[in-house]
Amino acid sequence: MTKIRLTAAAALGAVIVATPALARPMTPEDVARLQSVGAIAVSPDGEVAYNVGGAPDILAGEDNGAYDGTLMVATAPGEAKAYLPAGMSAGNLAFSPDGDWLAFTHKAEADEETAVWAVPLDGGAYRKIAAVEGTSVRSYAFGPDGSTIYMLVGPGEDSQREKESKAGFNAIVYEEENRAARLFRAKLMDDGIDEEPVAIAIPGFVNNFDIADNGRFAIVGTQPTPQVDDTYVSQRINIIDLASGDLTVVATPGKIGDVEIAPDGRTLSLIAGVDMNDPAATTLHLVDVATGDYRALNAGAPEAAVDAEYLANGDLAAVIHQGVDSLLRIYGPNGAVKREVAADGLALSGVEAEGSTIVVRASAPTHPSELFSLSRNSFTRWTSSNDWLGEIDFGAQRAYTYTARDGQQIEGVLVEPVGGAPAGGAPLILDVHGGPEAHESNGWVTNYGGPGQVAAGQGYAVFLPNYRGSTGYGTAFSKQHQGNYTDPEFTDLVDAKRALVADGIADPERTGITGGSYGGYASAWGATALSDEFAAAVMFVGISNQISKFGTTDIPYEMYNVHSRAWPWDDWQKMLEVSPIYHVDKAETPILIMHGEEDTRVSPSQSYELYRSIKVRKPDTPVRLVLYPGEGHGNRLAAAKYDYNLRMMRWFDTYLKTGDRDAPLPGPRVELPESMFE
Repeated sequence: MTKIRLTAAAALGAVIVATPALARPMTPEDVARLQSVGAIAVSPDGEVAYNVGGAPDILAGEDNGAYDGTLMVATAPGEAKAYLPAGMSAGNLAFSPDGDWLAFTHKAEADEETAVWAVPLDGGAYRKIAAVEGTSVRSYAFGPDGSTIYMLVGPGEDSQREKESKAGFNAIVYEEENRAARLFRAKLMDDGIDEEPVAIAIPGFVNNFDIADNGRFAIVGTQPTPQVDDTYVSQRINIIDLASGDLTVVATPGKIGDVEIAPDGRTLSLIAGVDMNDPAATTLHLVDVATGDYRALNAGAPEAAVDAEYLANGDLAAVIHQGVDSLLRIYGPNGAVKREVAADGLALSGVEAEGSTIVVRASAPTHPSELFSLSRNSFTRWTSSNDWLGEIDFGAQRAYTYTARDGQQIEGVLVEPVGGAPAGGAPLILDVHGGPEAHESNGWVTNYGGPGQVAAGQGYAVFLPNYRGSTGYGTAFSKQHQGNYTDPEFTDLVDAKRALVADGIADPERTGITGGSYGGYASAWGATALSDEFAAAVMFVGISNQISKFGTTDIPYEMYNVHSRAWPWDDWQKMLEVSPIYHVDKAETPILIMHGEEDTRVSPSQSYELYRSIKVRKPDTPVRLVLYPGEGHGNRLAAAKYDYNLRMMRWFDTYLKTGDRDAPLPGPRVELPESMFE
C-alpha cells in the first residue's frame, strides 16, 4: 500500500485567501449569507454539475425560505456557468449515460407535482422528461440505454381521504395511515409520454434505490414501516432481478448508509453498522450480488467510512474520517487497499466519479464546502463560493487532544480567539455535537447554531469535543457511552474545560456550553447537574427528561439499541437521575432554551419541562424559552436561523463574556437591521 501525505502547503495552495490588512471579525450577518457546494454529479466527459447555495438573503430583502441554490456545470477550476434560470430549484442531479443531458428533479410553477427534467449540455432549453401522474418523483435513475428511466414516487392520490378532509373529517390516526412509495419504469418523454409508466413490484416501504449499469437488477432500500425508527434499526438492502423479480436480501444487522454498485454489477459497496448496537453506519463492506453475502473491509479500525464511489476500472474510492482528519482511500476490486491520499487542511465529506474524473466535496477552517478534483496525489480547488471570506480575520483553528480523568485520550477541534488567548484565558464555549453518533472534523465549523469564527472574532475560544459516543474513532469508542447516560460522555466535557484551562486557553470562571439535540442534552446537563462548571448555557432541541422523552420521540428503539440499552421501566429511578430536571435544584447557570414547535425527534415538551422546573424551583436563575413555529429538529428557514444565531451570541455576551450570572435578561426581541423591511 502506498500512503501519500500532503503537506499543509500543498493541500491548501489553492484554498487559503490572504487576509487583507483591514480584516474584520465575522458576524451573524456573514453566517446568514454563506454559500456552499452541495449535490455533485460527474459526466462521462468529465464535466461536473453541482448545486451551490444557502439560505435566502433575507438581509437583502429576499423572501424567507429554506434554501436558494443555483445549478452550475464546471469544466475546469474556475470555469463554470449556470444552466438554469436564477431561483429555479434542481435536485437529484444525474447525467444521462451518454453525457448529453443533465437531469434533475423540479416542480414547475404550472405543475402540482415534482417531475424529472433535463437540460442539454450543448445548449438549449430545459424540458420535462419523465413524470408519474398524480404524484411527485422522489428520486430516479437512468437505465443503461439512456432512453429508460426508473422513478421512485409517492403513494399517489387518495381521493376518498381528500373528500373526507373537505367535509371536515381530517382526524389523524397516529402511525397507522402511512402508504408506501412506488417504483416505476418509463420511456423518456418526447413531445408527450410515449407510453404509460410501468409499476415494478417492490417489498415493504422503500426509501432509496439504484439501477445497475447492465440494467439487470436494482438495489432497493426497504423497511417495514416508513417510521424514522425503522429507518435506523430495520432498513435492509434488497437486490431485485428486474427480469424475473427474484429478490435477494442483504441481511446486515445494523444501520445502513451509502450503497454503490460496481461497474461489472457483481459487487456492491455498503457502509453499514456491524451489529444492531453499532451507533452509526461507519464500516465499509463489500457485498456479493449473487448471494447477498457481505464482508467488512475496515471493521474495528479507529475511523469512519463516510462516502464511497466506484471508479471505471472497478476500484472503490472511499472518504474516510480518522478523528478530526480526512483522507481518500482507494480499494482494489478485491477489497485490498491500493493507496491513500490524506487531505491535510481539508475535511472531505463526499466523493463522486465518472471515467477518469474524481471529485470531492470538502471544507476547510477558512471556508465551507467547495468542489475539488483529485489527481494522483493532490486536490485542486474548482470553486470559490464566498470570495468575501478574504475580508475575515479568522481565529487559529486546530486539532486539540487531552486526557480524560480515566486516561482516555479525547480529541476535538479548537478555535482560538482572534489574536490568541489573553493572560488568564479567554471565555470558552464548548460546542457539543448531537448524536452522539457524529463527530467534528477540522473543517468549516461555523453555522447558525455553531458559534465558531463569530465567537472567535468577539474574543471567545470555542472547543468542539469528540467526546465518547462520537464516531470517527472506531465502533468501540462510539459504544463507550452506552447504558450509562452522562458518564463518561459528559465528564469528558468537564475534562476538556480543565485541560484548556491548564493550557492557558480558557478562563475557568467563564466557560459556557451549547449544542443541539444530544448536544442540547449536554447543555441542559451542564446548566443543572454541572452548574458549578458552566457560567452560561444555550440549549437547542435538547433532552431534559429521559423518561418522558421515551414516550414522545419517534426513535424509541434506536434510543434503546445504541444509547440507553435499557427501557425506562427497567429502572425508573436510574433514568430519572440522568435527566436534567432531576438536578434543577443545582441550576445556577443562566440558560437559553430554544426549540422547534414541530419537532418529532425531541418533543418541545422537553424544553417546556426544563423551563418550568427552573422557573418554579430556581426563580432567580435567568432562563428563557424561545419557540420556532413550523420548525422541527433544527431550523430550516433563513429567518429562524438568523434569529437563533443572534440570540445565542447575545446570551453568551450577557452572561459568559462578563462572567455575571446575575445580569438582567436581555430583551425578548432581537434587533433586526432596518434594511430587511425596506
